[in-house]
Amino acid sequence: MTDLSKCHDIGDLRKAAKRRLPKTIFDFLDGGADDEVSMRQNRHSFDQYTLVPDALTDVSNIDMSTNVMGQEISFPFILSPTGMSRIFHHDGEKAVAQAAAKAGLIYSLSSNSSVSIEEIGNLTTGPKWFQIYVWKDRSLVKNFISRAREANFQALCLTVDVQVYGNRQRDLYNGMAIPIQLTPKLVLDLARHPNWLFHMISKGQPNLANLPSELVSVRKRVGSGAKYINSQFDRSVTWNDAEWMIKEWGGPLAIKGILNAQDAVQAVKIGATGIIVSNHGGRQLDHATSPMSVLPEIVDAVAGRADVIVDGGIRRGTDIVKALALGAKSCMGGRPYLYGLSAGGLTGVTHAMNIVSDELNRDMSLLGVDKIDKINAKHIRHHYNQHPYPQNF
Repeated sequence: MTDLSKCHDIGDLRKAAKRRLPKTIFDFLDGGADDEVSMRQNRHSFDQYTLVPDALTDVSNIDMSTNVMGQEISFPFILSPTGMSRIFHHDGEKAVAQAAAKAGLIYSLSSNSSVSIEEIGNLTTGPKWFQIYVWKDRSLVKNFISRAREANFQALCLTVDVQVYGNRQRDLYNGMAIPIQLTPKLVLDLARHPNWLFHMISKGQPNLANLPSELVSVRKRVGSGAKYINSQFDRSVTWNDAEWMIKEWGGPLAIKGILNAQDAVQAVKIGATGIIVSNHGGRQLDHATSPMSVLPEIVDAVAGRADVIVDGGIRRGTDIVKALALGAKSCMGGRPYLYGLSAGGLTGVTHAMNIVSDELNRDMSLLGVDKIDKINAKHIRHHYNQHPYPQNF
């Protein structure tokens, strides 16, 4: 068992996850596309800014709460959608949803989750979003929207940067596939992690839980549910398709994968209530610009007509402070909580969120602000000559 009391930051949780997981599985979590330039730059971009605190202000009562797309949350962090979370820990999405609800945070369930929409909807009363794509099969889109509505998900998160899967080379070198295909190399890897292997064998491999009625025929046709999902990514998707989905849902909807001001304006024009500035954690187009690099121009272009959310590279409370100072309404992240999940299940996710919350509380105190909405442009400066964070942080 991981001693979470010795994990004092998200980097420590990453190390704990690396010890607990087989290398193939850890690399699936930790890796990016091609040379992983975008993934590293996501971290480096925060390091390019410095903070300017206010002195002699009353910070005896820190209020970190905020409102994102009509939902109150305890502090400005949203748990990103991540697929097949049960591969990292046997409690998977259930543990993440419960930890998010306990923390008073929004959990965004992936279309590619290993636990169904209905199970998560029934599990907690915490705020929940459902992440979705514009699939080739529009009946599948309608079905997902209907199920999310019936399961009391409050908003949709439309991901638009997965026309095709990115070239995640760590997975290629490791022979990573879902379902997991055993090779001599992988067998040796799994044998070194008996606790993970025991739960995987006893509880079975995760599958795409939101396609239960189709999995048998899918596996016969294309080999796996994952391949079926890959085949549904539509390269012909346009703004008209996104607008159709917004109307079909009829509620709050954030578009995830925006990296330029023109697209942000177009998203607002078709009715999006949230703009998620994201390069998919560096897992899609390598050398894509980092979200923090384009955040100011997107905030200016949106001009308060939608909530702007930054996704990618968040590891510290100071990262959240910097994003808010540049105009973001909230931050969003997947790896921080997945490191916690991998290290310790529900307790690990809770520990990850507590780390970020405690850091943000302390950082706001040291910055001299007692409320989230008091963080603004006067608290930040661009600094050009910093070294990037270590490659694997």
